[in-house]
Amino acid sequence: MYGDSAATRKRAGQLREQATDIRAMADRLVGQIDAITWDGRAAADLRQRIQDRAGLLRECAAQHETAADSLTRHVNEVDRLKDAIAGVERKAGSLVADARTRIAALDAAPSDGVRVEASDTDRTLDQFVPPAPGHKDWLTVELPGL
Repeated sequence: MYGDSAATRKRAGQLREQATDIRAMADRLVGQIDAITWDGRAAADLRQRIQDRAGLLRECAAQHETAADSLTRHVNEVDRLKDAIAGVERKAGSLVADARTRIAALDAAPSDGVRVEASDTDRTLDQFVPPAPGHKDWLTVELPGL
């Protein structure tokens, strides 16, 4: 099928956890440098560099969150389409089965000299060649009654 939704959701969760860890790392880094009782120009330069690096870490964390959000949106759309495919498959299967039942009943009916033919709709449904189960082509299937 089109991917393991549970695995994709798990990966999105991992990305969110990583984002949290990266933010915590940035906070610890800043906290550690602020705790140092070192003064002077070199200390101020070091503190500024650490602040800059912490900002970059926070940007990285935000990118992890963005990736997790994108994965979540993607898997939601995949699940929606998989559900739509399954719905079309069920409906088409039912329509085809019903048409074949009607055709079989006509074929089994006693002949009294008058032959009743299957409807065009039933013949169309009987001749339907379905896509592979779960395939995206189900989304474009056109059948009478669908």
